Amino acid sequence: MALTSDPTRPFGAVLTAMVTPMTPDGAVDLEAARTLATWLVDHGCDGLVLNGTTGEAPTTHAPEKADLVAAVVDAVGDRAVVLAGAGSNDTAHAARMAEQATEAGADGLLVVSPYYSRPSQEGLARHLEAVTEAGGRPVMLYDVPGRTGVRISAGVYARLAQHPLVVATKDATGDVAAAAGLAADTGLAWYSGDDALLLPFLAHGGAGLVSVAAHAVPAAFAETVAAWDAGDTARALAAFRTALPAIAALNGAGFQAVMAKAAAEALGVIGGRTVRLPLVEASDDEAAAVRAGLVAAGVLATR
Repeated sequence: MALTSDPTRPFGAVLTAMVTPMTPDGAVDLEAARTLATWLVDHGCDGLVLNGTTGEAPTTHAPEKADLVAAVVDAVGDRAVVLAGAGSNDTAHAARMAEQATEAGADGLLVVSPYYSRPSQEGLARHLEAVTEAGGRPVMLYDVPGRTGVRISAGVYARLAQHPLVVATKDATGDVAAAAGLAADTGLAWYSGDDALLLPFLAHGGAGLVSVAAHAVPAAFAETVAAWDAGDTARALAAFRTALPAIAALNGAGFQAVMAKAAAEALGVIGGRTVRLPLVEASDDEAAAVRAGLVAAGVLATR
């Protein structure tokens, strides 16, 4: 599926930052990825983001990333927008990732600020421009200073917004007021990168959500957006509140990839919760806490 026809939501409204399922020996499980992607779309997601932080991009390799994109596009590419991460602290490496994602069939790219190196704003702008040019697909920028150590400035946003391929951003700064102003100033579609801030972002003109908790409660998020769009704010709030226990369970400890895999396993969508070091798979106690959150959210029966 190409971009949506709505420029205010070019990548859809509810996107899951999808985990990369793995076999017990740590190999990427493409069949499980196809199953998970299909389940997410069946339950309300209109977009998927692959090979991001939650997809363990730092520890998967180029052929694995490309194969994952190709498999998911084949499974759901006619029903959902598929974005692929192109993130590295090495600009040349990120550019190659963008090229390979495009070749594998991605509809768009998620381009994150280079982590660890903490470049100047000029260096940041040139990095984002270079990766965008290399991929040749519509881009969602990703501002997550808690992981990268650098925040995208208003000046860089204004500069990048002039590029015809830069159409959106995923904002994980937690600064809703700044997001409202930047969205108005740049005309970019602004997506919340924090599950808990979906409603505030919608209230400030946001496009939707790139979510971790959508591994467990995609329908609740889809209902929240639909109700908001219909002007029924009370229904939107009620739907969002049903998701809160899952949001806490998958995000509270800060290990989103780990807990999202535990949630998908608990729901029977994937067969295990294997991750690659330096991540460590959820312990049985942690998995039980995730299950309790899913029960509280009404998506898993007690047993």
